[in-house]
Amino acid sequence: MPAPLVDLENLRSDVDAAVRRHLDGLAAEISGHGDAARALTDQAAVLLSGGKRLRAAFAYWSFRAHGGPADGPRRDAAVRAGAALELFQAAALLHDDVMDNSDTRRGHPTAHRAFEARHADGAWSGDAGHFGVSAAILLGDLCLVACQRELSQALELTGPEVAPAARAEFDRMQSEVIVGQYLDVLVQAEPWGKDPAADEERARAVLRAKSASYSVQKPLVVGALLAGATPEQVRAVRAAGLPLGEAFQLRDDVLGVFGDPGVTGKPAGDDLREGKRTVLMARAMAGADDAQRRLLSERLGDPDLDDAAVAALRAVVVDSGALAGVERLIDELAGSATTALESAGLQEPGRGVLLGLARAAVDRAA
Repeated sequence: MPAPLVDLENLRSDVDAAVRRHLDGLAAEISGHGDAARALTDQAAVLLSGGKRLRAAFAYWSFRAHGGPADGPRRDAAVRAGAALELFQAAALLHDDVMDNSDTRRGHPTAHRAFEARHADGAWSGDAGHFGVSAAILLGDLCLVACQRELSQALELTGPEVAPAARAEFDRMQSEVIVGQYLDVLVQAEPWGKDPAADEERARAVLRAKSASYSVQKPLVVGALLAGATPEQVRAVRAAGLPLGEAFQLRDDVLGVFGDPGVTGKPAGDDLREGKRTVLMARAMAGADDAQRRLLSERLGDPDLDDAAVAALRAVVVDSGALAGVERLIDELAGSATTALESAGLQEPGRGVLLGLARAAVDRAA
């Protein structure tokens, strides 16, 4: 995400400050339980110190595009709602990394790996891996509590004409993501590879519920509601947000296979080792020949894939036409979303920034 778009009107700094204030307050709150408890907020700070602030940016610039002011309590509410979105994302990432058994996130060990190392370094009793997973789950729960608190404090800066609708939208977002996470777990467990068309439809259902909604659509809607948008305006950004969110997640899936580790902060081909059953992989299976399908069936999800095996699987994705097909799908979805945003009657400067964010969300390298 190009920094200038998120830095406009001091947004990144203000969201970062709101997140830090919340974490500092949380650290002070739990300090009565001893220094050991501080490890939770310290680890949360590691995760929350990075990130694109994409969700906060979509919420804030939707707020501005629907007539929200550039200063004052209502603007502060939009910023703090963005901080709540970032805290919610942290919770989702913490739980997601546990479910995916991921080792790194944004160039750092994932939380469960960091807590596992803490256990091993201290030569503590019990299983280090189980301790790490348990601690990361609890930290994710703590971030969920933090996001609820931050949103409540944000909505106190608004009036009763907007707060209930914004709260309801945020709550629906949380329910959808949790259901999406379950659907993701289910897809990983169900038979796969026999019917690529059905596999793709299930994969798209997962990404719409798990990622597309909370990455783009719900932040756009929450921002619009905080600005007092009309029902027609809310419907317009809702319609634009889902295809853009889907395109954003499809780009994530491409980067999970082809991304540069120095940019993504994750090992090359990490999604291949995790065996993620994405639209990209469903299309690879559909377009592969018999030998390539056997390779996908045998090696996708193998945690011990070396660089040569990753390269071989990548070649299947390219040769099958899956990569080109997903790139076309990204372009189609992004084009649909851009057309919807352009015709939504948005106000400047928010309109222009939202269109820039939409382009950046699908043209990114991380």
